[in-house]
Amino acid sequence: QVQLVESGGGLVQAGESLRLSCAASGSILSVNTMGWYRQVPGKQRGLVATITSGGRTNYADSVKGRFTISIDNAKNTVYLQMNSLKPEDTAVYYCYAYVRRPYMPDANYWGQGTQVTVSS
Repeated sequence: QVQLVESGGGLVQAGESLRLSCAASGSILSVNTMGWYRQVPGKQRGLVATITSGGRTNYADSVKGRFTISIDNAKNTVYLQMNSLKPEDTAVYYCYAYVRRPYMPDANYWGQGTQVTVSS
């Protein structure tokens, strides 16, 4: 089994920063891709940013220039540095990982979600 444990959410004012972390643990050979998605009530979960183990990144247009994703392959941990936060960034942020497992097919996993609230 694989677990994703997120941390770092909270309540901040517009213009402030937060850093999210997500550690993958369990039956993992390696992590192929990790990332963050977010969801607000009544809307579909959408991409924030992803990063491969080789460091290739992909960002949603709405966060480019404000958010930075990074990965520590030795720790199977992904980080999301969020600067210049806006009220529209308010959402539940979910960690995502696509992992290689021993003797089993590669698979996707999701964290439990962490709330980020940005007040104006």
